[in-house]
Amino acid sequence: MGHIVLRLDRVMADRKMSLNELSEKVGVANVNLSKIKNGHISAIRFSTLAAICDVLQCQPGDILEYSPEE
Repeated sequence: MGHIVLRLDRVMADRKMSLNELSEKVGVANVNLSKIKNGHISAIRFSTLAAICDVLQCQPGDILEYSPEE
């Protein structure tokens, strides 16, 4: 089975948004967004994903990517 790769760092860089700024606008703790950004999570709430997409003006598929097993 493959795995999900998180691309939040790439989307944030494209939008020139810092982790602190995103944290303030989304209303999620900096440490939790950092874990998402670095891929150190095993789950994410849809409400959090929706808030991130709203602030970054992107789609979930811009942040989440499926990588098949090699």
